[in-house]
Amino acid sequence: MTRQFDYVVIGGGSAGCVLANRLSADGTSTVALLEAGGRDWNPWIHVPVGYFKTIHNPNTDWCYSTEPDPGLNGRSLKWPRGKVLGGSSSINGLLYVRGQREDYDHWASLGCTGWSYEEVLPFFKRAENQVNGEDEYHGVGGPLSVSNMTFSRPICDDFLNAVAENGTPINHDINGATQEGVGYYQLTTKNGRRCSSAVAYLNPARSRPNLTIITHAMVHRIGFTDKTADRVHITRKGEPSEIIANKEIVLSAGAIGSPQILQLSGIGPADLLQEHGIKVEHHAKEVGKNLQDHLQIRTVYKTNKPVTLNDQLSNPLQKMGAGLQYILQRKGPLSMAASQVYAFCKTRLSNNRPDIQYHFQPLSSDSPGEGLNKFSAFTASVCQLRPESRGEINIQSNNAMDHPSIQANYLSTELDCQTAVESLRFTRKIMETKAMSGHIKCEHLPDPTAQTDAELLEQARNIANTIYHPTSTCRMGVDEFAVVDERLRVKGVNGLRVADASIMPEIVSGNTNAPAIMIGEKAADMILADR
Repeated sequence: MTRQFDYVVIGGGSAGCVLANRLSADGTSTVALLEAGGRDWNPWIHVPVGYFKTIHNPNTDWCYSTEPDPGLNGRSLKWPRGKVLGGSSSINGLLYVRGQREDYDHWASLGCTGWSYEEVLPFFKRAENQVNGEDEYHGVGGPLSVSNMTFSRPICDDFLNAVAENGTPINHDINGATQEGVGYYQLTTKNGRRCSSAVAYLNPARSRPNLTIITHAMVHRIGFTDKTADRVHITRKGEPSEIIANKEIVLSAGAIGSPQILQLSGIGPADLLQEHGIKVEHHAKEVGKNLQDHLQIRTVYKTNKPVTLNDQLSNPLQKMGAGLQYILQRKGPLSMAASQVYAFCKTRLSNNRPDIQYHFQPLSSDSPGEGLNKFSAFTASVCQLRPESRGEINIQSNNAMDHPSIQANYLSTELDCQTAVESLRFTRKIMETKAMSGHIKCEHLPDPTAQTDAELLEQARNIANTIYHPTSTCRMGVDEFAVVDERLRVKGVNGLRVADASIMPEIVSGNTNAPAIMIGEKAADMILADR
């Protein structure tokens, strides 16, 4: 079966949903949105704490894994990515963080015209419906609801005060004038429910006659005629079909899916494509390269009193009470995001702006999706904001159903190793403050006997994990090796763009969902302008 549309968007995730909405808004162009996953009908998607149920669930998660990583002493990590409408915005931790002004100004300094902070800020504002109102940095009336934290515990306030006691200023808006500081995260929620990109952008547009949403559409490759991308080969429920694009194809499959689909379509390193019997449409040596991610070191401290959610939610009656509270009021433990308190801090390695980020949680778990620990404890997860380590993603066959190889190469540079050690020392200083020391029974992770730099680095290699922010595998730039240009057009071919976190020239200093949505907004604007 063959169907034709003006625009074909591959991937119904954070950026893809934005594109589907904006490209179909004026009613003059037909748009197809292709999503390999299904509808976002799983009720746990819409409950904020439901990421415990949707991560590592093959119905909603691609369930990727990295290759054994030398920087992590040979460990392989699970890399969740959303396989459902809304993509990773349907299973993420709901935290609204844009990054630092300097991130985007650096993109512009690399030649990415139009991507400075002042130029991307209007797209952040256009997307946003900010509960605290409109100002120089925030918008109201946009599709994406951004709300204040409604659930906390006293120990969260104590951590906030401890970070301030340690020299980091209190800052109630890390998406405003400056990022440095400690405070409570804002969430992509509305009335106590998750506001994914699908909820924000697709639900209002779903009834448009010129927008067609095709779920369970597994993309096998993009087809070309004389170097112009003009069709997408898919299977749906085992049946092959072809989707024709009369104007443009926009690839929004994420930092793993987008380079994989490009490589399967003949755009990538020629030797890799030839190895798997794929016709080379364009030799693009950096497709899949420059992979970046934030590596979190999850420090866990046992408490001497039952002041954490580990205690509350281990009690069946209190767990039932939390459920009733959410059903009746949309508040309580089930309304909370992956973290409550942020802290963007400078270590002594910093170049005058925050180089580490904290995600504080009044609970502890070995991994999301595996339940809470049986002892009283809290988590202060810390990650390096701008890692130097670079990895890569490569197909392992010409079959789209086979996951690509993910080589993260964590902790492979001297600065990254030093920052890991510094961040662990910084955390211990926070825990020694008056505000926090009275809570702590003992340090659970890392091993409290680790004291030297070498011992702390070894602990980081043993316990660090992804914080789920892969980027930069289809890097934007003006140099000959960049995958897309500053208007997100894939170099070497026509009629094809990439719009998702994979185009970031360098990873932003913070969580990546809000920037991915901004990229979708800006991409739609450029496509409509070029039309």
